[in-house]
Amino acid sequence: MTPDDFKQWRASLKLTQQEAADAIGITKRSVQLYEAGTQPVSRTIALACAAISAGLKPIGEAE
Repeated sequence: MTPDDFKQWRASLKLTQQEAADAIGITKRSVQLYEAGTQPVSRTIALACAAISAGLKPIGEAE
């Protein structure tokens, strides 16, 4: 997942940086670093983004 892909993912869900961070379980600063390309988007984060896009919730979390 490229920085542009990450930005497009967030924009497609109409999430603020803080909302995206909360949804993934990371800090807002990490979102900023991913979008700036300063920190590479890991496979784990990319998979989390895909799961969120698909409407999946963490195991045990109420729907």
